[in-house]
Amino acid sequence: MPSAVAELTAHELAKFRRQFDTPAKVQQFLDDIPYNTEDEGETFRSPRVVLRDRTANCIEGAVFAAAALRVRGDPPLIMDLTAVRDEDHVIAVYRRRGLWGAIGTSKFTGLRARQPVYRTLRELAMSYFEHYFNLEGELTLRGHGRPVNLARFDRLHWMTSEVDLWAIAEHLERIPHVPLLLPAVAGRLAGVDARLRTADLLRHPTAGPQRRARASRRGD
Repeated sequence: MPSAVAELTAHELAKFRRQFDTPAKVQQFLDDIPYNTEDEGETFRSPRVVLRDRTANCIEGAVFAAAALRVRGDPPLIMDLTAVRDEDHVIAVYRRRGLWGAIGTSKFTGLRARQPVYRTLRELAMSYFEHYFNLEGELTLRGHGRPVNLARFDRLHWMTSEVDLWAIAEHLERIPHVPLLLPAVAGRLAGVDARLRTADLLRHPTAGPQRRARASRRGD
């Protein structure tokens, strides 16, 4: 057992082994907890704190998923998706029979899990393309980084830390990224399809129907 896994309490370890023993169960947990909108400031909670607080933003969710995969014997891999005029997105990636899949949480419905059916990381990254847009409706995905094995950050006690894990975010920003589109192609893109936009904003905390429902209840 890696020393980082051994830092989990017996209760935490049992919970990871019992409740998060498949990628689908990890994804379900992330879908069931509220998205961390960081209303009180930016955070990068460790898996221990996510488990305790029951909220996660995209990078917190990816690192939590990587921790769950590690407990089950997979390498704890995360991958950065880069965008223009938009936020980057981070997912946990894993392989089954040589094919890539992903786990993730997002404000956008389509930027979450992927089944392990993708032969290459490019294929996996491109599966997010039609769902990756900003609130102006522009398709914004442009590249991806190589997978980062979080074992390199074991010295930071990333699975159990009580302090934010900004060193991991800084590393994701520094590493080289692979472009997905030629500039000439990117310049001719149409906007997101209206029906897809509606579906992908279904649970968006500020631009979807949940916000309108809250505003209606307040009488705004």
